[in-house]
This record gives sequence, structure tokens and C-alpha cells, in this order.
Amino acid sequence: MAARIAPSWRSLLLGAAVLTAAVGVYLAARETSMFAVRSIRVEGAPPRVTAQVAAALQPLVGASLLELGPGDVQRRLAGLPTVASASLDRDFPHTLRVRVVAEQPLAVLRRGSSAWVVSADGRVLRALEHPSVSTLPRIWLSRDASVNAGTGLGDNAGLAAVAAVRAVRARAIGASIRDVKTGENELTLVLRSGLELRLGDTSNLRFKLAVARKILPQLAPPGYLDVSVPARSVAGAIPQVSG
Repeated sequence: MAARIAPSWRSLLLGAAVLTAAVGVYLAARETSMFAVRSIRVEGAPPRVTAQVAAALQPLVGASLLELGPGDVQRRLAGLPTVASASLDRDFPHTLRVRVVAEQPLAVLRRGSSAWVVSADGRVLRALEHPSVSTLPRIWLSRDASVNAGTGLGDNAGLAAVAAVRAVRARAIGASIRDVKTGENELTLVLRSGLELRLGDTSNLRFKLAVARKILPQLAPPGYLDVSVPARSVAGAIPQVSG
């Protein structure tokens, strides 16, 4: 039988000394400027969002890379509606790298003369000073709709419109939406051609859109296609208003 080899007291003391020294170096590094943040690099976001993130994280300059965690970054960016998520990477000795996933604009909310950009999850990203130059679909809200930048859209009809645009954006219809009209159980997509796609409510939305994609190419503007009851779709012309 092979003899069991036990560590000697000398090797145990040496191991303890190495561990103590490593802990001491780590603690010293945390308390000194050895690994202090001197630069912050933001990656993955467009210039506007990159500038916002860099400004929000500026107070972290001087902090130790060893002490910073994901929660420190998340708390600093919580107030930025343009940021969907962020992760950090410590680039020793002095650089904090932050990878950002920006919220993607989906549409422009319009309430009277006011306008905001909204994301696919219904988050109001920012006010929009010149909505006429945007090519995003416009969602028209009632005058009493609750809209506040940095928060979720507080309007059920508006959220239904966001859901409809989100559902069609990856399809052929999505690129051709100009306006979205909302109302009680009324959702209408106005295409850039002038055709109106009347969806009714948001029930069976995928089926309604599938039906619409087959019929729309056969229609000429100005006209409408009502698929609120897909099995009994109705198409017709919209009378021209004469002056």
C-alpha cells in the first residue's frame, strides 16, 4: 500500500504566507489608485446615446476597477430611457469598458403639435422637436393621452398602435406605414401610398395582417381595406373631397 503523503508544516506555512500576501496586495489595490478608473469607453451605441452614457458614468472616474460591479453601472444608467441594457468589462489597469444596447426607435408619437420617439416596448425615449423630418411611422394619440419622456406610454390605444407597428415592421407592410390612427377598438394603418388598412382591435393581428398582405397589392389608392373581421374583409374607395 502506498504511503499517504501529508504536507509538511513548512509547505503549509509557505502557502499561508503566499495567500496572506495575495490578500494584502488585493486590499491595497482596492484602497489605492493602482487600478483607479481613468477612462470610460462606451461601445455598441450610436453617438447620441454614447455621449449620454459617458456623461452618466463620469462620476465613476477615480473609483477602483476592483470595486466596481454591474450594479454600479446599472444604477447610473437607470435614468436613461435610450439604454435598453448595459454590461461592463474591466480593462486593467485604468479603463472601464461599457457595452450598451440602445433602445431602438419604432415610431413617433403625436399629440397635437407635440411629438416623442417611442421604442418597440412602449418606452417614450425623448421629445422630438422636428417630427416632420422623421421617416418613422406616426402614431396619433388623443389629446388626453399621458406621455412622459423616460417612462412607459400611459395610453392603452397608443400601446395597441405600438404593438401593431412592432408586429408589421419586419414585413413588407411595415416599411410603408405613414400614420397610425388610434381610437376605441379602432386601429388604422395609413400607408404611404394613401391606402388605409383598418384592423379594428388588436385581436388576431397576425392573421389580419396575413390577409391584408394578399389583398393590398390588388388595390389602388385612395382606398381602404377593412380586415377587422378577416373572414369578411371589405375593400373600397375613399371619396375624394372636392373644393
